[in-house]
Amino acid sequence: MILELIKKRRSVFPVQYNDKPIERADIKKVLEAANWAPTHKKTEPWRFKVLLGESKEKLGLFLSYKYLDVEERPKQMKVKKLIENPKRAAAVIAICMQRDPNESLPEWEEIAATAMAVQNMWLCCTELGIGCYWSSPGLIGYMDEFFEMKKGEKCLGFFYMGYYDEKLAEGIRGPIEDKVEWSD
Repeated sequence: MILELIKKRRSVFPVQYNDKPIERADIKKVLEAANWAPTHKKTEPWRFKVLLGESKEKLGLFLSYKYLDVEERPKQMKVKKLIENPKRAAAVIAICMQRDPNESLPEWEEIAATAMAVQNMWLCCTELGIGCYWSSPGLIGYMDEFFEMKKGEKCLGFFYMGYYDEKLAEGIRGPIEDKVEWSD
């Protein structure tokens, strides 16, 4: 049942990943799930850049150097994390949004559609037993220096993916009754 899968979804961080590679076919399945997200006026604004192998290491180096360049008081712990997280992941997918060139709808709707695509990815990963995490560091504003971006395209973050060994914690949510008002 879909509700059980939704309740099972968790953030699984790169530090939790093991070394097991993810089959390219499974990454394609995750991306296909993304492609079926709702999209107003059928703009399908989601765009993805899949990083495997050495390209993950290049991303980590770029992020760490950029952080050192722009941060007034850089923290060595953060530099290390920026280098290590992409290497720990079996795959890193840059989550991008392509703005409708006609601007036929508000930008927030295209960002929301892209977020729904990522939720589909997350649910697909959950079903496949793949851990994942959407990271959106402040450095995403510089990704046009790393990737070739089309006009109107912007990076919204990174989707880290990897298998994991540990049992994940149970999800906790407050009651829905506290968040809903009914009117008749």
